[in-house]
Amino acid sequence: MSHKRLIVTPFRCIGCRSCELACAFVHAKIPSEPALPRVRTFTFAEDSHMVILCLQCEDAACQKVCPTNALVRSEVTGAIEAITERCIRCMACTIACPFGNIYLDTQTNDIVKCNVCKGRPACVLFCPTKALEYETEPSKGVVLQTGTIVRAMIPGMLAFPPLPKTGTE
Repeated sequence: MSHKRLIVTPFRCIGCRSCELACAFVHAKIPSEPALPRVRTFTFAEDSHMVILCLQCEDAACQKVCPTNALVRSEVTGAIEAITERCIRCMACTIACPFGNIYLDTQTNDIVKCNVCKGRPACVLFCPTKALEYETEPSKGVVLQTGTIVRAMIPGMLAFPPLPKTGTE
């Protein structure tokens, strides 16, 4: 089954943080109290912004180290989801993620990470410039063995150089 993928196009991001707000409100347990967003926006220079979120790695380190199998891949969306009832808050997943995209919400004491909003990502719906998209067959991008695609920082250029072949494919 082909799953949709979140697509990040950094040069389109204007740093408005609408994605963060949408995420925080969608995941709120109490409507008047926004949750910790699973997506973050970073500003690198005056007009240079980047959206950071879980890459939904195929061979996810966070999932591998979880001693209680609290991180499972959804058959519906292909995203790795945290099952709060199984989690013992050992923090192994937060240490294992090389990108820092899974963390503990100290207010709720829950591990949080992007789960693509169960197939309807709020960040995509509220992004005014389409820096975030959710597609089945993305047109261009660098996949890097993950479920999230990063498009070029500059239109027409690859975001990362091609990785050398190791002979272990």
